[in-house]
Amino acid sequence: MTDVAKLDHHPTPSRPQLRLPAGACDAHCHVFGPVLDFPFAAERTFTPADAPKERLFALHALLGIERCVIVQSGCHGFDNGVVADAVAAKHGQYCGIALVPLNVTDAQLRSLDAQGFRGARFSYMTHLAASAPIADVIAFTHRLAALDWQLHVHFDSTSIDELAPWLARSATPLVVDHMARIDASRGLDQPAFHTLRKLMERGHVWVKVSGVDRCSREGPPYADAIAMARSLVESFGDRVLWGTDWPHPNNTHVPDDGQLVDLLAQIAPDEAARRALLVDNPQRLYRFPVALPAMASAAKA
Repeated sequence: MTDVAKLDHHPTPSRPQLRLPAGACDAHCHVFGPVLDFPFAAERTFTPADAPKERLFALHALLGIERCVIVQSGCHGFDNGVVADAVAAKHGQYCGIALVPLNVTDAQLRSLDAQGFRGARFSYMTHLAASAPIADVIAFTHRLAALDWQLHVHFDSTSIDELAPWLARSATPLVVDHMARIDASRGLDQPAFHTLRKLMERGHVWVKVSGVDRCSREGPPYADAIAMARSLVESFGDRVLWGTDWPHPNNTHVPDDGQLVDLLAQIAPDEAARRALLVDNPQRLYRFPVALPAMASAAKA
């Protein structure tokens, strides 16, 4: 376990020039702590600096984001309370993705669902705690389907050939995190990207075109990864999602979230594509209310 906590998020992110559509969703981010209120798990593999909900909410206000999907982090283990607390503060406009063991009870899953969780995540990244065997996770998806939850998976391109045949069998919508962490410097013709695209041809598979800062080998403005993300948006526009990945844990550098938003003009160049990516797709998958509170108030006025 690493005990050195460093600031992973940008202390002064820029205000983006791109104006996002009403109801725009950050479909992948995290909250950490504050550790005095939400202790980190003893078995964690990394120790982040506090990144509490108040900082996330302030960032979203700066970026023009009104909806959000907060993903439970391994540093908090199976205690999803830190995410539940943040979700509760936003009254239906934020939801959560939980970490759960395969022996979680149906009652526990129903309780999480009532708290605003909409899926479960399993990781196959070597630097994080090991998840359950993929065959067992796929069997578990029948229980997720009963709740209208999704299966979220985090892995890199070295595992895609092994995992893809199993992921194709998921009984519930499957969401691939961060474009499968494919090395974008190898271009769009590399085998791993072909495998991801083949998996995306399955109607139940979604992909987050987040993590351009992780997939790029060029650094900002991440041109190699932008090309990969744009290709996925062009081909699978009704099953793509985007997120900041704030506060960017275990990254090689600290991205500017305002710059990440501005890159959406290249990832989804036209307004219709951006609306699908940021509003329509997450609303459909995560079951957000159709109307935002502010929009509803304006309609009444």
